[in-house]
Amino acid sequence: MEWRPDPVSLNELMQLLTNTQSNDNQVQQENNRRLNELRKVDDYINYLLYVLINMQEATGPVRAVAGLLLKNNVRQDFDKIPTDVLSYVKIRSLEAVGDNDTLVRHTLGTVIATIVALGHISSWPEILPRLMALLDSDQYTVVEGAWDILRKICEECTRELEEPFEDGTRPLNIMLPKFMTQVLREYAISTTTLFVSQRSESMQPLIDTFVVELFKRANDENAEVLKAVCKAVVALLESRPDKLAPELENVVNYMLHTTQHSDPDIAMEACEFWLTFCELDGMVQNLEPYLDRVIPTLMRGMQYSEEDLLMLDNDDDDAVVPDSEQDIKPRHHRDNSDAEDGDYEYDSDDDDDVYAEWNLRKCSAASLDVMSTVFGDRILRFVLPVLNDELRSDDWRVQEAGILALGAIAEGCMSGMEEHLAHLMPMLVGWFRHEKALVRSIACWTASRYGRWAIFGDQPNTITSYFEPLLSGLLDAMVDKNKRVQEAACSAFATVEEEAGPYMAPYIHPVLEKLMLAFTQYQRKNLIILYDAAVGSELNQQNYIDMLMPHLLTRWESVQTEDQHMFPLFECLSAIALALGPGFKQFAPSVYERCVRIVADTLQLSQLASQDQSIEAPDKDLVIVALDLISAIIQALGSDAQILVAINDGVVLQLVGLCMMDPVTDVRQSAFALLGDLAMHSFPLLLPQLSSIMQQLIPQIDRNFSHINVCNNAAWSAGEIALKAGSEIMATYNAAITLGRLGAVCPQQLAPSLGEFAERWCLDNEEKASAFHGFMSMIGANPAGISAAFPQFCQAALNWQTPEPALEDMFLQTFSGLRQMAGESWEANMGMFDPRMRELIRQRFHV
Repeated sequence: MEWRPDPVSLNELMQLLTNTQSNDNQVQQENNRRLNELRKVDDYINYLLYVLINMQEATGPVRAVAGLLLKNNVRQDFDKIPTDVLSYVKIRSLEAVGDNDTLVRHTLGTVIATIVALGHISSWPEILPRLMALLDSDQYTVVEGAWDILRKICEECTRELEEPFEDGTRPLNIMLPKFMTQVLREYAISTTTLFVSQRSESMQPLIDTFVVELFKRANDENAEVLKAVCKAVVALLESRPDKLAPELENVVNYMLHTTQHSDPDIAMEACEFWLTFCELDGMVQNLEPYLDRVIPTLMRGMQYSEEDLLMLDNDDDDAVVPDSEQDIKPRHHRDNSDAEDGDYEYDSDDDDDVYAEWNLRKCSAASLDVMSTVFGDRILRFVLPVLNDELRSDDWRVQEAGILALGAIAEGCMSGMEEHLAHLMPMLVGWFRHEKALVRSIACWTASRYGRWAIFGDQPNTITSYFEPLLSGLLDAMVDKNKRVQEAACSAFATVEEEAGPYMAPYIHPVLEKLMLAFTQYQRKNLIILYDAAVGSELNQQNYIDMLMPHLLTRWESVQTEDQHMFPLFECLSAIALALGPGFKQFAPSVYERCVRIVADTLQLSQLASQDQSIEAPDKDLVIVALDLISAIIQALGSDAQILVAINDGVVLQLVGLCMMDPVTDVRQSAFALLGDLAMHSFPLLLPQLSSIMQQLIPQIDRNFSHINVCNNAAWSAGEIALKAGSEIMATYNAAITLGRLGAVCPQQLAPSLGEFAERWCLDNEEKASAFHGFMSMIGANPAGISAAFPQFCQAALNWQTPEPALEDMFLQTFSGLRQMAGESWEANMGMFDPRMRELIRQRFHV
């Protein structure tokens, strides 16, 4: 019988969905609690689907909320959804593909694509034929809805679409030819481009056809189509440049023309072509004949658009205006190992949330930057004439773009620019006082790009006459009355400070004076940046400590844990602790104790949230920065840190143990780093817990795991423990794990010796998770080698909690083989085990 909603329950759900639009926090909390309770109802997702596709009288946003809840519930509980409920969702959802409300239509598309991705195409075989048939509908909403779903499925299931059906045909072999004939051009181009980018095998025979069809749309009147064309050309350049090479001049001319399009979004998509071109080692030299036209085009593209200025052209003295929550970007802790050398974004001059999106200005600047690194000083003959005109322009927007271009070429053209810098550096410092805030801010950034020259010139150990004016100018700009300029100057100062290194020592006192003034003036967003600048290795002098630390500690004690200030404040104090070393001892207790409290409270709240869905899970980034700050304090204090570690019976050791098992990778990474520092400086406190620590640590030292930074930190901390513990204590751990791991790599070589160490391995190796795979591989190569230790092997296996189904399956297969090896009558050989073991084996392995 067809499912029908209960009217009372439907009305209650509609009220809850309507309440999601409320601005009342208390209403929202109660609403979320009730919605979480409803997840336990078997047909809850039926109700959500009914609202999404049937409640036409409700507003689009309310229906869309039902769809988003439906998608989230499907994603979280897919394996628990009853078959009849899931079938109902599949059947009914396809009936509403052409809903008249665009928001509802696209939300439904997300639901369907999620079901396909989680259940795989093979479990819903009718979905693709149905959607492909809907592309031929004469109703726009139906065609657009089908395309939206297909595009999302293609994004989610790219590899699966390459896999053949039972009859040998691949879905893409049917889909792609049809895509190229469709009327909705933007969808057809963008979806097909996805498979160009993925270098899809099914796409390769159709590339020539795609190129021909693509350039038929090169002058389409629709802006979305033109953007899709540009993205497709860039994808072809990346994945099949051979298809563009024969017509390269025509392609370059087209992309040059489109980079200057009046629509900045279209121009930006075209501009990506140059950035991509410069990153292709095998192709980039083919661009050189066109640089005389490309470079001026890029330099014009760096000018602020009218739309930009409506949002950004603010010359107000706004330094005293408090930041709103929207002004401050969420800041997430990120390990430095994630950053690649040489990466930077053009964010120092335009870091507002509104302007954080990639745009034509940024893309043009980035393209010129990469061209300068590829072609070096050869581009200067095209850059300098335009640059000369722009820097002398009376139009501040043109002048500002010239300053940006000057900064963009700094890395690649430094040698060629050196002869001009004696003239340009004073101009840049002078622009720190320009009447336009946007000019002042970009001048700070560009000056920092040439900071090393300003400090040393061409003599690495001699300070130039340009350094002090640059430093003085940046310090003055740091207390500019405009927040944008403050931000740019602060970032620029941090760059120059790092370049100068120990040569900053004579200037620390005036720098700290200016920093203290900035601390009193800055609003929240710029304080975050200022903390990053307020560190240096020359700080460990009492008068400098007396200037800096009282303010930082006042902030530390007053800032709430959930405040955005916490992250940069943690990082700032970490750097200062390392810079001060033993000089940080007087400040360590209060900082350390709060860090420990934050870790403990966050882990406790996380545990509660896992048990009660009405409780919001805490941000584990706080745990990461807290662990890192504790590490810094221990490194700074050395053996004196034992006094802190011993507080509350060494509770920090228990917390580190929990963090070493945390599901969040970065938490484990920081925990193992802290463990190594504890081993170095507080080993006597670590020793009583060494056995449990090693059981948690050893499985992480596995390069087959995808988290290499966790592996590296675990290996390092194990090494520090080994150095302190000595060979006698560590022998058991090292031998057992090493044998298991060697067995994973070379089982054939170790298998002949299996009988010699199998029994000891089974008895000593308490932690099997990382070594068991190798041990079973050796058994497979030499089954007889385990005979003498067979009971011990089974006992060890029964005590071992397998973390991965794949390893458990391998063990069951190995155990089955060992049963056969044990003799003709398994029951007779069960006598080798005691009664308790026999019962355990029967229960666990059904024998």
